[in-house]
Amino acid sequence: MITKQDKNKVRQKRHARVRSKLSGTELRPRLNVYRSNKNIYAQLIDDENGVTLASASTLDKELNIESAGNVEAAQKVGALIAKRAVDKGFKAVVFDRGGYLYHGRVKALAEAARENGLEF
Repeated sequence: MITKQDKNKVRQKRHARVRSKLSGTELRPRLNVYRSNKNIYAQLIDDENGVTLASASTLDKELNIESAGNVEAAQKVGALIAKRAVDKGFKAVVFDRGGYLYHGRVKALAEAARENGLEF
């Protein structure tokens, strides 16, 4: 019998493979992206101390987004996380796409973060 592969399990395996080689530090935190069907989330993480330094998502009230599962919303989240990172003194980050393809919403978030001052 042919069974359909669970896309999330495949993504989690891909993410674990990438995370074994990728880590955020106090000076250069990891910019992690999580994408659900309805929302997109971004966090700056210091893996050495296990601390989230800044976060942004489509659920933030200051963004005032009506439709959160699209490219425009991802661009706004990317700009917001970059603004919060620069305000806290972080310029360079390590980008962790979370096992997702660098395409669509993940790409839009990354490019918006780069345009607003983050380097990766």
